[in-house]
Amino acid sequence: MQATQNNRYAIVIIGILFFVFGFVTWLNGTLIPFLKLACQLQNDVQAFFVTFAFYMAYFFLALPSSAILKKTGFKNGMALGLVVMAIGSVIFVPAANARSFGLFLTGLFVQGMGLALLQTASNPYISIVGPIESAAKRISIMGICNKTAGMLSPLILGALVLKNASAIETKVNAATDATVKNELLNELASRVITPYIIMTVVLLLLAVMIKRSSLPEIDVNKEDSTDAQLVVKTSVFQFNHLLLGVLCLFLYVGVEVLAGDAIGAYGRQLGMPLDETKYFTTFTLCSMLAGYVLGIIFIPKYISQQNALAASAVLGVFFSICVFSTTGYTAITFIALLGLSNALMWPAIFPLAIEGLGKFTKTGSAFLIMGIAGGALLPLLYSTLKEKGIASNQLSFLVCTLPSYLYILFYAVKGYRAGKTNIPKKQPV
Repeated sequence: MQATQNNRYAIVIIGILFFVFGFVTWLNGTLIPFLKLACQLQNDVQAFFVTFAFYMAYFFLALPSSAILKKTGFKNGMALGLVVMAIGSVIFVPAANARSFGLFLTGLFVQGMGLALLQTASNPYISIVGPIESAAKRISIMGICNKTAGMLSPLILGALVLKNASAIETKVNAATDATVKNELLNELASRVITPYIIMTVVLLLLAVMIKRSSLPEIDVNKEDSTDAQLVVKTSVFQFNHLLLGVLCLFLYVGVEVLAGDAIGAYGRQLGMPLDETKYFTTFTLCSMLAGYVLGIIFIPKYISQQNALAASAVLGVFFSICVFSTTGYTAITFIALLGLSNALMWPAIFPLAIEGLGKFTKTGSAFLIMGIAGGALLPLLYSTLKEKGIASNQLSFLVCTLPSYLYILFYAVKGYRAGKTNIPKKQPV
């Protein structure tokens, strides 16, 4: 009974953290058009360095995060991650005052550093705090916290920093006097100062809360120590299902960010006004939220997490083709529906990839977190292809999404079992 209560308490605490992840992460969809206008960027390739700076932090900081967690443990590592995120948030203040795109990117990278530490700790924690077969269900609950925050963040930030955005854009473009133009842009840039100061305070308060909480520590060195494969495995690189899972997560995060953050740029390319496109990210997240609810209902009672992953990948292939084959608001609708296909991917990929790692769990988690760099590279590839005229807007999107979903389908059908042939198949609980 005590263990069950501890698990429930842990799920509530991690749920709060996932809400924070979602709120900060999905601000990028609003920041892309905001910084493009406020910093007078020339094209979408430059603007998508917002996602590049944010998500590349995961690649560089995931393994150091694993080393930090080995010294601090899960709880203290999570608190430290929140403090680092707060430092990244406060950097937005001088960035806004100087209207410096480089400083904004620095703040985003530092935020990503903090999130890398938080994600490296919280994802394996929620996966192994209960039965591995129902991990996708628990992560789906975390996903609801994450995407609820993600739905709110672009609405809140968009209302604050992109209010009357189309009118401001028109005034800036029409201004012939440099002084007038700078005043307009400075006023626009200053709008982010108050929200990010508030965010800094909240993150620091959460860090104190986590530090003082009675969040139970999990000894992953004992986890699955009786599995036959752990007797002979001496390196994390010997787990084929993990290595294939890292690539799977890389591609998944890439298409998730495309569906969530690039949907506005896609709409702008179709000639839709900024006052409309600033809300498109929320549509994708609503779709993802519906997917998480389905995950909670059906996994693992009616469908295994690997079968849910396969079905999601098939949906992704279908919706990608539909985006390519349509235009206007119909295409935008199908991009938003990609959120439905993406929802159960992280909840399924992560536990499938770390299953049976035992003492390698923290390092394996760090490798998976490195895969989040897909959110940095695939959107940048999409914007480069269309901006350089290499492919049309529609084809550029398809090139980035279709192969990704096909690989995810492979992992769901076969890849997750690679190297695990000696492990008895566990039954759903």
